[in-house]
Amino acid sequence: MVKYKRIDHIALHVGDINVSKSFYVKHFGFESYFEHKTPNGIPIAYLRLEDTVLELTGIKDNPINGFHFCIETEDFDEAVANLMEAGIEIIQTPHKTAARHPREKNWRRAVFRGPDGEQIELRG
Repeated sequence: MVKYKRIDHIALHVGDINVSKSFYVKHFGFESYFEHKTPNGIPIAYLRLEDTVLELTGIKDNPINGFHFCIETEDFDEAVANLMEAGIEIIQTPHKTAARHPREKNWRRAVFRGPDGEQIELRG
């Protein structure tokens, strides 16, 4: 049986690569590390946050619905305060969440909306 290792990246179709790239770099600390165009001219930007990779693909779709990804933070309260201060729309205010591992005891979560409707969960 084939052994799968991990998800290599998550790809989002975004209306404006530069707007989305700036959003994730400014508000979440991602680093833009590679960009190219596909043979049919679609721009793609790869962003990195430690070992997490986010691929932004310049394809204008309907707003993203029913999808989210989660970013773990070292200081949950500070991260939430920074996003709220920056005017990022909050979808779910901070609340307790179930601990999947003992280290997650007393963690909370909140959900924010990204520039293309994507939901960004914070946990910590």
